This record gives sequence, structure tokens and C-alpha cells, in this order.
Amino acid sequence: MNRFLPAIVSFCLSCLLVFPPTTHAVADMDAEAALRAAAAAGDTSAIERLIAAGTNADARDGQGRSALLVAVDAGSDEAVATLLAAGADVNAQAANLDTPWLLAGARGHARMLREMIPRGPDLSLVNRYGGSALIPACERGHVEAVEVLLTTKIDVDLVNNLGWTCLLEIVVLGNGGPQHVAVTRMVLDAGADPNIADRQGVSPLQHARQRAQAEVARLIAAAGGR
Repeated sequence: MNRFLPAIVSFCLSCLLVFPPTTHAVADMDAEAALRAAAAAGDTSAIERLIAAGTNADARDGQGRSALLVAVDAGSDEAVATLLAAGADVNAQAANLDTPWLLAGARGHARMLREMIPRGPDLSLVNRYGGSALIPACERGHVEAVEVLLTTKIDVDLVNNLGWTCLLEIVVLGNGGPQHVAVTRMVLDAGADPNIADRQGVSPLQHARQRAQAEVARLIAAAGGR
């Protein structure tokens, strides 16, 4: 054992006695944790009470998650609206690169997205896969969310870390059903390039035909896909 260890421990304990954590600092930490817990539970009354008492709406936990991100994750429209009204940051990025805006898109929370747009979402931020809010929304066939996202200047031809655009994700990871047909039509109408191929050079149209996604293939071909 290090012969200096007892002295070091003794010194640290002395420091704690002389410079203990302030009651105010502990209260702040407790209030911030309580705010995130209220966001997770969708408890808008508690959120309003804590914000009114001066709790930082954008305080993060150990994973970098703000109360707003927690509320999005919990699917609570009311908690999200309450936090946005309090000025919570839609671009606060957690350790895993999620932001409230990106996660709301991926989960298909259209109402949340509508309320976030006036708060200035940063459309240049990407998730851990290098994708925008639009790419997972398309992949999962979140029709209403895609409709909202396309009212912004979001890049419909962004290529993520997998080498896929939103159109490629619709085809490769979708099922060709009514929801995926709908979002195919929407992104093509919004100007998505139907000929951006994957890293192997396979186009969206080729993928659609390989997967027997007849209506998706028809829409891509009609938009000039090859």
C-alpha cells in the first residue's frame, strides 16, 4: 500500500469538513433531477413549479440528457410543450448525440416537432448514425412527422454514415406498405434525388424492384429513377 495514502485520505476528509458542498448546490442538483423526473412522468404541474422556483430547464444528467430530451423520450406532448414554453433548448445534444428535435423525428412525434420549429432547431446536427430527423422518420413510415419535417429546410438528400439517404432507408428498411408509399411520395415531391445510390452503386429503384415494392418502385420511376 502506498505509505502516503492515509495522509492523502486524511487531507481530503479535512477539505470536505472545511469546504463542504453548499446547501444551495445540493438543492440545485436535487431540483434539476426532480425536473427530469417530472418530465419523464409528464407531470406538468411539477415542471411549472420547479421552473418558477428557478430550476435550470437545460440542466443535464450524467448522460447529457436535458429534461426536454427526457420528455420526448417519454412521449409526453404536454411536458414537452411546458418545457418549450419555459425556453428549453431543442438543440441540447446528449452524449449519444440525440437532441430533442432529432429524437422527436425518429419517434414520429409530429406535435412536438411542430412546437419545436419556432424554437429554431439546428438542421445541421446529426444523430449517432449521421442522420437527420427526417431519415429515421422516413424509415419508420412516420407520415405526419415527415410532413412536418418537410415544412423546414431540412436536407432531403443527406447521406448518413451507412451511405443511405431518406429515400434509400424507406426502401431498404421499409416494407413497401401504405405508410412507406406515402413517405416515398412526400420526399420525392419535396425534391429528393431518386438516383442517389448506396455505396455498392444500387439505386433506390433497383432496391425497390428487388424487394417487390411495386408502388414504391412506380413512384421512384415516375420521378426519374433509374
